[in-house]
Amino acid sequence: MALRIVFMGTPDFAVPTLLEIVGQGHDVAAVYTQPPRPAGRGMAEQPSPVQEAARRFNIPVIMPKTLRIEKAEALFASHDADLAIVAAFGLILPKPILDAPRHGCLNLHASLLPRWRGAAPIQRAIMAGDVETGITIMRMEEGLDTGPACMMERTAIGDDDTAGSVHDRLARLGADLMVRALGALERGGLTCAPQPDDGVTYAEKIDKQEAEIDWRRPAAEIHRHINGLSPFPGAWCAMPPGDEKERVKVLKARPAQGNGAADAIGAAGTILSLEPLVVACGNGAVELVELQRAGKRPTDAAAFVRGVRLSAGSVL
Repeated sequence: MALRIVFMGTPDFAVPTLLEIVGQGHDVAAVYTQPPRPAGRGMAEQPSPVQEAARRFNIPVIMPKTLRIEKAEALFASHDADLAIVAAFGLILPKPILDAPRHGCLNLHASLLPRWRGAAPIQRAIMAGDVETGITIMRMEEGLDTGPACMMERTAIGDDDTAGSVHDRLARLGADLMVRALGALERGGLTCAPQPDDGVTYAEKIDKQEAEIDWRRPAAEIHRHINGLSPFPGAWCAMPPGDEKERVKVLKARPAQGNGAADAIGAAGTILSLEPLVVACGNGAVELVELQRAGKRPTDAAAFVRGVRLSAGSVL
């Protein structure tokens, strides 16, 4: 039996779930998403990835600025939905919205709740050095990611993982998990349990001011910092490719050879070698694997070094 669903999501992360729901034959009555935003060099308004996906299936798209007015609540109720599915929508759902669908609202959250409630769970998990993360499907309530957890899927975080690679993996896992949850709901077998009080952490929104690399930190922290902020907003440092220092994003790093304090291998930020591109940290060193100059495409370290004037011993 197909469910009548309102889907609420905005970024790429939500698209696989929407496609799986449609592919399973469920009736998506409407898609709610954020309005187009300026993007690209020309800053032209771009529809959200979810909006573009909905258009392919001729699903009505609604782009509310708020859900906290009677008109928005009445429109939402008029969909007569069995269920709302929320995946990185971007607006808080007030109680009248949460209560409108017959089976409530299910949220797809990119962490193993109660760890990393909030806005940036993937980035914070990598930056904190977590060895695993995952997807949680929870029944929504008014608190921030506090609702009962229904299903989870885990995945390891490897040394080479970035926020981008984990994001893509979790998006696929989440789509599959949501389809399984809908099947359980249709059979009357979707059970949800309150989240434990122990282990609650909050994933604060990434502040762009955090993105600058502090080479005085230990290599392990810098490695996680770089990979956790890739591809957005991108960890950065000032490099001297020309006469003046230039801000360069470092999109991927890995642990490098080098033991002891920075003064044993060079001051923090010192380039120890160009092939591979290794930089001294407050303790140990990291290899920079992928970089991006302003206005340029990302490139591997070997190509980057060929295009700039760097030398071993330079300090970033």
